[in-house]
Amino acid sequence: MLLAAISLGFFYNIHAIPLFDVDEGAFSEATREMLVRGDFISTYLNGVPRYDKPILIYWLQAASVTLFGINEFALRLPSALAATAWVLAIFFFVKTLRDGKTAFYAAIMMATALEISIMGKTATADALLNLWITSSMLVGYLFFHTQRQKYLYWMFFFIGLGFLTKGPVAVMIPLAVSFLFFAIKREFKLWLRAVFNPIGLIIFLAVAMPWYVAQYLKEGDAFIQGFFFKHNIDRFQGAMEQHDGSIFYYVPVVLLGLLPYTTVLLGTLLRIKTIIKDDLQLFLLLWFGFVFLFFSLSGTKLPHYVVYGFAPLIILMALHLMNTLPDRRPPGMRARIGLFLPPLLFFATLLFLPNIVGYALPQIRDDFMKLALADYQTLFTPAYRIFFGVAVLLTLYFMVENRLESSRKLLLSGLVTAFAVSNFLIPVVAHVQQTPIKEAALIAKQHDYTVVMWRLSMPSFSVYSERLVEKRDPRTNDIVITKSIYLATLRNTEIIYEKNGIVLAKVGAQ
Repeated sequence: MLLAAISLGFFYNIHAIPLFDVDEGAFSEATREMLVRGDFISTYLNGVPRYDKPILIYWLQAASVTLFGINEFALRLPSALAATAWVLAIFFFVKTLRDGKTAFYAAIMMATALEISIMGKTATADALLNLWITSSMLVGYLFFHTQRQKYLYWMFFFIGLGFLTKGPVAVMIPLAVSFLFFAIKREFKLWLRAVFNPIGLIIFLAVAMPWYVAQYLKEGDAFIQGFFFKHNIDRFQGAMEQHDGSIFYYVPVVLLGLLPYTTVLLGTLLRIKTIIKDDLQLFLLLWFGFVFLFFSLSGTKLPHYVVYGFAPLIILMALHLMNTLPDRRPPGMRARIGLFLPPLLFFATLLFLPNIVGYALPQIRDDFMKLALADYQTLFTPAYRIFFGVAVLLTLYFMVENRLESSRKLLLSGLVTAFAVSNFLIPVVAHVQQTPIKEAALIAKQHDYTVVMWRLSMPSFSVYSERLVEKRDPRTNDIVITKSIYLATLRNTEIIYEKNGIVLAKVGAQ
């Protein structure tokens, strides 16, 4: 069952879904340009230095592409493998400190929770970063629990890899959470000795610093300003690229992101008095609480930021799973209805999504969005409707059936959720948003077009066309990729390809 969860959550269908813009396209194109340039120190996007992230994920993607070619499977494989290792790290940690059954629950829930199953197969740095943050935190607790130096050294090693993956956040979370935990446990001197352990610091510097030094020597102050100030400090101080939100932004993100286990989450959080009495559970609560609070106060908000705190939350849920299930309460349907209500609402929403889109489409004022959804009915095949109809009926059956263990039924709902996301939900979104970009790019590659991108930001076009794309106003005889709604401002255009509001056209004399 765990193998099925990992396969459905992280590997199934990753080869068949086009890369998503902007993030997957940007990471993948930077990796492609790395291989073309033969420069494995600095990353470039469309020929311009890209200081957004450190180097490790690009190295791993480059190795995968070298083995399997430039395709979706190769570009997503490092993330899928990192997510698998992330799940297994949680399994063995919980098995070591508790028992195999609880470890099994934690691993299944981790692999099949809605947001994690999406992030675990995304060609960005986040799955890899989550692996290093989780690993460093788990061995950090083992150091506290056993006082064995080897766990401290492993912690510095994993923090170094995290710093090489996404920068300061990989240091901040372990440092802040361990400080809070050790201070509460009145072990501040032990914390100081651990933080300033000479061998540990040498391990961290040996892992992380060589690339940073090489990058600084090559790029100079522009790297410091672009990476540390713009993409780290400025992200916290203010909203970048309009990614803002209220202080309550992550409340619905957590509730939806942990589907179909939302009721278990709520039941676990109600046991706060029990949680704070146990060292392990207190550590896990501080871990999640710090991540949740820090990114709630951050100026820039993106849904995946809070995933850095999902591992401790899911371990807590696994520890309290049996106490939050109807099997441990007086028999009755109300408890089972509450347990399976979140997955029921999720599957029912997807079942009626074609109707929802059809109702909303006339109300949409964005002309480009109307064009993108023009053929929405073709996306929802009979197989789509049958699957979610069966998922709704199965969940209703789980509500009324009282002989099978609720834990087994809930984990089965997780497998169904992971399959639904990989086989139906993501492909539908990709067809609307990304398929036109991929098809236009393949046409440009086939005919060796030099393309100008105008009033559009889709770096995956460069990945599929395997060429740099200049961003500027089109001129006579240019081949331009843009939105159909802008075509009216150009004269004498010859349409080469058009779909879902995206157009590839040749520009005539203006």
